[in-house]
Amino acid sequence: MNTQTNIIEQIWKEHIFQGNWVKTNNLSRDIINPTTGEVISSVKLASIENVNTSVNIAIEAQKQWSKTTFEARAKVLRKAAQFFEENIQTFIDWNIQECGSTLLKAGWEANACIEQLYMASSMPMAASGEIFPSSIPTRTNVWQRVPLGVVGVISPWNFPLLLSIRSIAPALAMGNSVILKPSEFSNITGGALLAWLFQMSGLPEGNFQVISGESEVGEALVNHPQVNMISFTGSTGVGKKIAESCAKQLKKCALELGGNNAMIICEDADIEIAVNNAVWGTFLHQGQICMQTGRHLVHRSIADLYIQKLKEKALSLNVGDPSLPATQIGPLINGAQHHKVCNMVEAAIHQGATLECGGKGENLFFYPTVITNISKDDPIFAEEIFGPVAPILIFDDINEAVKIVNSSKYGLAVAIHTERTAWAYELAKQIKSGMIHINDQTVNNEYHVPFGGMGESGYGGRFGGPANFDEFSQRQWVSILDKGIQYPL
Repeated sequence: MNTQTNIIEQIWKEHIFQGNWVKTNNLSRDIINPTTGEVISSVKLASIENVNTSVNIAIEAQKQWSKTTFEARAKVLRKAAQFFEENIQTFIDWNIQECGSTLLKAGWEANACIEQLYMASSMPMAASGEIFPSSIPTRTNVWQRVPLGVVGVISPWNFPLLLSIRSIAPALAMGNSVILKPSEFSNITGGALLAWLFQMSGLPEGNFQVISGESEVGEALVNHPQVNMISFTGSTGVGKKIAESCAKQLKKCALELGGNNAMIICEDADIEIAVNNAVWGTFLHQGQICMQTGRHLVHRSIADLYIQKLKEKALSLNVGDPSLPATQIGPLINGAQHHKVCNMVEAAIHQGATLECGGKGENLFFYPTVITNISKDDPIFAEEIFGPVAPILIFDDINEAVKIVNSSKYGLAVAIHTERTAWAYELAKQIKSGMIHINDQTVNNEYHVPFGGMGESGYGGRFGGPANFDEFSQRQWVSILDKGIQYPL
């Protein structure tokens, strides 16, 4: 770490960030390195009172921020992108140490954040309204976007930088203030470092704040009557509770939730490409991704070859210290997640599944696992695993495969491998999923394309590209008459 980062680290050990670093005697939380189990730092946690104070600060700050010119807002976001790029190694290092990200994954995520910030910097310059004709002579109708006010962002630990910035940056671009509640497992990477980033970008004080804490802090943010929107990425269970709370308040929310994403390998698929894609989709970041390829549906005619090659690839992956360039599989995030994955695999084997490889791991590591001889109703296939496990189910007819895919309560991403791309495009219309990738894998994100799921993977909202304009603003109709008219009453 450089000298500047060391100074910042001393600050987050004693302060919380409410637009500026505020010293507090609040409780602290240790930061544990999942690779070594060592305590590597600590952060101060916010209290319920801090949440209330932060909201009041954000309300006042937003009044001025919303009045700034589009050039001023764009400049802040561009400077944030530049500062991130200049300090990219710090963001990468903390992502590895705190979240168990491999060097490959942490580097990809950091560069994606820079792209996201630059993209958001163009948003303030876009047209903010549309003109509609009127049946009343001389009237002009304008349908314009206006800021929501205070936006609460609750982000996860698996992609703590990107899945925070994808909401923070467009929300700021649209003239809102933002309060971020990071996961308790990424308080530095997804919290303190972002406080540092936006403070150094010249964002006016109070328009971005970080409230690290346990679940009650997140609940206070969600339930606060003057927080106008909640953007949440995380589990379906928590998302449902947030949706219920927001519905009772008639508060806007954007939810990106869990997934159990399928890859359909048709009889004419390129096996080498399909297996390569499956390895990336299943094992990247130890499978701890909402878009992870958690269900492999393979046509019977090529199943044996697919299983053999996937097993060979899984066995070849390097498991170990995620900071080393050669490492492809790092640790799971914590003991609870490791226990869950172990139990799911053991239960599947007990019920008659065949363990092709993997199925175990030391400390928080879990070896890449391939499982066959399962049914569509087995939990290892039907439920989200969030671990490096590839359950394989064999099918004979594509209609059968589609029915199995659609039987899931989730609907985030699906991949289809076939030479018949036009046929697959039409087939996609039969599949209940927010995203379909033909001859690719399920872990895909292009920041100019709206991203989101169906069913219990989402709530109808989308992140990215043109969707960001409507997600992080509200519409207002303004009609203008140069001179008032008289009505006949």
